[in-house]
Amino acid sequence: MNDYVKQFLLRGLTFAGFGPIIAGFIYWMIDLSSADFSLAGWQVFIAIISTYILAFVQAGSSVFHQVEHWSPLKAALLHLTCIYFAYSGTYLMNSWIPFKWEVILIFTALFIATYGVIWLIIVLISKSVTKKLNNKLIKDN
Repeated sequence: MNDYVKQFLLRGLTFAGFGPIIAGFIYWMIDLSSADFSLAGWQVFIAIISTYILAFVQAGSSVFHQVEHWSPLKAALLHLTCIYFAYSGTYLMNSWIPFKWEVILIFTALFIATYGVIWLIIVLISKSVTKKLNNKLIKDN
């Protein structure tokens, strides 16, 4: 089996358990804010399964950035695509956002904008750290 696939599966399985914990936390917060909150058993089941899959994909897809023969843009676009479908699917299955095209469009725009901002911050920090390390190497030589 490909090493990247193994890493995807290992990372996914390692962190997937956080999904149901997050679902429990979300429902706990909803319960604290609403006087009339209840869930059917099937809703809890769907929340547990979908957030498990969400956390699995989120953690596993981080391996995309380690595939050396991929460009950073290709890795980022594949990562974005994977987690977008995992998040949007989870949110829609659990009715955390309604299945209305305008809502999905807003969610998509916010998701892509947030993803872009996070990666811009990561790139800027990485460049800064690289510059500092290079300057230190130059000084040490």
